Amino acid sequence: MFGLLTWVLLGIILYTAVAMGLSARGYLPSAVSVTGPLTTIHTKRGRAALNRIAQRKRFWRAWGNLGVGIALVVMAIAGLAVVLSVPAVFAQPDGAGTLDSPENALVIPGVNDFLPLSAAPAIVFGLLVGLVVHEGGHGLLCRVEDIEIESMGVALFTIIPVGAFVEPDADDQQAADRGAQTRMFAAGITNNFAICAISALLLVPLAASVAVVPGAPVGTAIDGSGAAAAGIEHGDVITEIDGTPVENASELEAELDRNAAATVEVDRRNADSVTVNRRLLILEHAEGVADDIVDVDPLTQVTAVNGTTVNTEPGFAAVVENRAVATLETTRGNATIPVGAYIAEVTAGSALAEAGLPTDGTSVTITRIDGTRTANASAYESVLDSREPGTELRVEAYVGGERRVVNATVDGDGSFGVPETVLAKGYSGFVFDDFGADPYPAEQFLSFLDGSNAAAFPTVTSVLVYFANLLVLPFATLLDPSVSYNFAGFNGEMTAFFVIEGPLSALGGLVFTAINLLFWTWWVNFNLALFNCIPAFPLDGGHILRTSSESVVSRLPVPNRRLIVTLFTSIVTIGMVFAVLVMVFGPALLV
Repeated sequence: MFGLLTWVLLGIILYTAVAMGLSARGYLPSAVSVTGPLTTIHTKRGRAALNRIAQRKRFWRAWGNLGVGIALVVMAIAGLAVVLSVPAVFAQPDGAGTLDSPENALVIPGVNDFLPLSAAPAIVFGLLVGLVVHEGGHGLLCRVEDIEIESMGVALFTIIPVGAFVEPDADDQQAADRGAQTRMFAAGITNNFAICAISALLLVPLAASVAVVPGAPVGTAIDGSGAAAAGIEHGDVITEIDGTPVENASELEAELDRNAAATVEVDRRNADSVTVNRRLLILEHAEGVADDIVDVDPLTQVTAVNGTTVNTEPGFAAVVENRAVATLETTRGNATIPVGAYIAEVTAGSALAEAGLPTDGTSVTITRIDGTRTANASAYESVLDSREPGTELRVEAYVGGERRVVNATVDGDGSFGVPETVLAKGYSGFVFDDFGADPYPAEQFLSFLDGSNAAAFPTVTSVLVYFANLLVLPFATLLDPSVSYNFAGFNGEMTAFFVIEGPLSALGGLVFTAINLLFWTWWVNFNLALFNCIPAFPLDGGHILRTSSESVVSRLPVPNRRLIVTLFTSIVTIGMVFAVLVMVFGPALLV
């Protein structure tokens, strides 16, 4: 069947056909113009208000000059970032993730993978604020510089507002000096950044009134797990395991590691207690290790090891503690493997290589170091962390199914020279889950939102770190593989993970709504400003590039100055457009 993106494209085509047909037959008002899927609505209202606001010309020119400085710096950074993205995409097209896929280039909640429909009202609010202040800035500086305004209006992509515009009088704009033109083009960017600053100043104290509720928040229950079978789901908060309180996800994990019981009683906040029959599922595995027994639909369950029934990871660890080689009985068959720290390949020149282990790409499983059992990667690292550099240790390993014993010396880094990229997590590359409740990173997201994780930095740096945190929250899964969720505001069931404290508690859910509006207003305005700083026509950055180029070229003793400026700005614009197209479509075309 058709996917959501296909339906959206069909809707765009249908809208375009209907709108252009109505326009061609004269059924639309004269103020409405249709060009393909783009619709513009023009008005002359608001010019009198701009004239009144523009009376303090000295102040607004100073504001405009500040904006020009900011715009030039950000424009250089934005242009460089866009250019550098091109070789990065060609070098590693599959490393771009899904952020650059075509549907994610559309800021449409529900179509964009990172913008859920639940966040649509706040996103639209932020977009409207951004468009009004951006184009209002252009209009205001037009009047400050005595440039008449023909009309103002809003641009729609079908029914979605994607821009606003101010149409200055062409003759007045041409007659204005370069400084006036530059201030006018930079005004929208400046206003968007100002809205970001105001939003952040309001957002921090509001977010500081939010706290994470006691317990372990559940992001989702893993399919096929004991938690899912017991009815645990997204939005639940686990407060006790077999009568032992848990305050957060870390305490839940610690309690499950300690408790080897096959069945546990689970208490939930504002929900009934449930009994969970634990199942040992394989979440991840190292390629090349018992591939035949691993799959994801459904996840493979380990039922026994060496004939002993296992339901939990502590139970698994107990069975393999004194057995270097184990037979795993699973729902997809059996496999006999050495159980230890799995190393995909030994690096040439490393301590293990010098000890005689092969460097031809053959995998190595280390089962014991200096007499200590290393059943998994954590145990391997723990043993090495406790030894001094230069210490020679007896290493028991399996190479190609054969047991080897070598002596290796701990290097200066306190390791055997094995990069993290080749040391697999877990037991021989197997990562297990015996409960099935994937934790939601509520504390981490709240620290990003209220700025507490940026407070340790110097003032200016902390502001930059805070802004970076807000910028990446909707894309958290791309930047941190250990995070399974993105943050799109306090929406739906996830509000159960948080509580309002202090004087604002009386407002209840209104605080969450206000935070959502401020967060997305900041996010949309920041991205509007960045996008408009790209030095390419018809964006503001392209106009600023032109006026700046004219200012520089006018001082050079060369003929055909206008031609030089035109060629330069055209080449930069073409380059920027090409780079953006590579960013959006390159990963899909090159993989």
